[in-house]
Amino acid sequence: MNLSVLAVGMDADPQVLDPGSTAWMLAASALVLLMTPGLAFFYGGLVRMKSVLNIMMMSFGAMGVVAVVWALWGYGLAFGPDSLGGFVGDPFANFGLSGLTGSIGGKAPGLPDMVFIGFQATFAIITVALISGAVAERVRFGPWLLFAALWVTLVYAPIAHWVWGGGIFGADGIVGSKISALDFAGGTVVHMNAGIAGLMLAVVLGKRLGFMKDPNIRPHNLPFVMLGAGLLWFGWFGFNAGSELAADATAALAWTNTLMATSAALLGWLLVERLRDGHATSLGAASGAVAGLVAVTPACGFVDPIGAIAIGALAGALCALAVGLKFKIGLDDSLDVVAVHFVGGLWGTLSLGFFALPSAKTEGGLFHGGGLTQFWPQLLTALIVTVWSAVLTTLIGFAIHKTMRMRVSEADEASGIDVTEHAETAYELSMVGGSFHPGDPHGKAVPESPQSEGRSAHGKVST
Repeated sequence: MNLSVLAVGMDADPQVLDPGSTAWMLAASALVLLMTPGLAFFYGGLVRMKSVLNIMMMSFGAMGVVAVVWALWGYGLAFGPDSLGGFVGDPFANFGLSGLTGSIGGKAPGLPDMVFIGFQATFAIITVALISGAVAERVRFGPWLLFAALWVTLVYAPIAHWVWGGGIFGADGIVGSKISALDFAGGTVVHMNAGIAGLMLAVVLGKRLGFMKDPNIRPHNLPFVMLGAGLLWFGWFGFNAGSELAADATAALAWTNTLMATSAALLGWLLVERLRDGHATSLGAASGAVAGLVAVTPACGFVDPIGAIAIGALAGALCALAVGLKFKIGLDDSLDVVAVHFVGGLWGTLSLGFFALPSAKTEGGLFHGGGLTQFWPQLLTALIVTVWSAVLTTLIGFAIHKTMRMRVSEADEASGIDVTEHAETAYELSMVGGSFHPGDPHGKAVPESPQSEGRSAHGKVST
């Protein structure tokens, strides 16, 4: 997140509204918020019919909980004045966003602080929602909401402060300041953080019933998956280009790099599938696109398009290979959050040590004359974020699970979490004038008998 963006004109007053950048950032914030419903579709298509509403509700629940927490104390923890030696921000400095409603230029020249706050809230929301994919089909909804509130407070907000808020990694990785790490739009803060959190929560809760045994554990709606991936890709332009916090040349570079890396990653994933399995799949195309989006996120404003293509192509291949590891080690990461977001985020973070262009923030990566100077801060940042997120997520998940029973019962899991947690089903398999029999190999409608169930005016079955 570039907090040192220059205002238009050398003598521009940073506290005077920049209409162009403000309009762009309002649009970018809306684009990032759209990513969470997009993620809900992406995840919804990947689970079984009986779990689709629950996994989508976990994303929507994150939108509700995290936004409120962010307004009350989360923003202060992440971006407030240093507290505890820069470990976190002061949550009480602007509790409930007090004193910020009319301020301009506090975080970026010409930009209202409320726009920055809203933009950052959408990042916190999507990060929490990402975790849900690792524990899909086995988490009770109420404990999940509590987990979201605690996790964004104790894990996400401190890491955001370290990387973007002026904490231990320095304000946006300024050379010579603290650890000097680079993360343009969230490779560490969002993706590695969510990926390792998903891994640890999956370990705490255990495997789904029938994992690696039940052939019915597979995606139920691939068009949903592709629709979700498309919405994520669309929203991600706001995620990455918006992180410049201005409508300028760097935002344009980040936008273009996002397109290039994602396209290359899609091809990289499909190539691995074709060589390994003999087929290039729609699921692979969707997953490859997301892997590329993840990997280019920390690098999009710091590399050229050739570097972005290389980062994306390698991300698609690496993440495709990483997906197979969960079966070898017996990890039930339901929707491959670890393989895509942790592995992709780690590669994107480390890639800056090779592909970063020389600038005011870095001497450049290995391929641009900077040697490995930038690689070591990237590696150290990745290690610290991984350890903090892993330890705190394990403690939070274990505490909630032991006190509130975070996982559904075996009976509820077998019967379907949509019904037991939400009293709803996503699909009505019977149709007016006919009944659909899933066991019919041809999927044909079979006429109902005169004695069969009728329907009320609202579509409900009546006996």
